[in-house]
Order: sequence, then C-alpha cells, then structure tokens
Amino acid sequence: ADMSILNKRMVEYTMAVLKGKPNFHISLAIDISPECDCEAHNDVPIVGDIGMFASFDPVAIDKACADAVNAMPAAPGSELAQHPDGDHIHALHPQTNWKVQIEHGEKMGLGSGEYELINI
Repeated sequence: ADMSILNKRMVEYTMAVLKGKPNFHISLAIDISPECDCEAHNDVPIVGDIGMFASFDPVAIDKACADAVNAMPAAPGSELAQHPDGDHIHALHPQTNWKVQIEHGEKMGLGSGEYELINI
C-alpha cells in the first residue's frame, strides 16, 4: 500500500498544531530503530548515533535528519545491513516515500527542504 496520503496528512496535522504559534523543533537522531518506536518489538539500531538537530523549520529538520541517516553506513548486524540501498528509509520501508512528506510540507508552506547544517 502507498503511504503517501499518510505522509501528507502528517504535514497537514502539523500545520494545524503550529498555525499562529511560535515553535521550535528538536530531534534526537540516536538509537534509530528499523521500525516505528510505537511497535511492541524492535531490533538493533540501523546506524550509529548521529546527534541532536534543532531548527525553527520543521521541514528542514526532518530533511536534515533523513539526509544524515542516509549518509551513515549500515550498522553491522542490523536489519539495514541485510538491505543495502542508498536510501536507508526506503530500503527498510519501500512502501513509504518519505520524500512526499518533505515535498508536501514545502507545497503547504510549512517550511523548506533546503537547510544549512551548522555542526557544533
């Protein structure tokens, strides 16, 4: 099943929550599991810990995190190591096109997929 509609709805729900309110976003790219954290079971992390991201732009922070994950080598013994692909997220979940969420966020005016990453 194509999950594009779900990805688009997440953008729209985010817009509804943030509309007219000041907001700041923090993402911790650590212990990145192959499945959703909501699952009752999981496996070893798919890549090593990357770090913390912060931004006023929720689209930019999502894109930066996805790019950082995709730039990492697969962790030995992880599910990802069994499915090599340049796009780690797609390799583990081919039915999910995560880029739709970024594109829809830009189209809806939620933010930009363009970012400047400042390492500290």
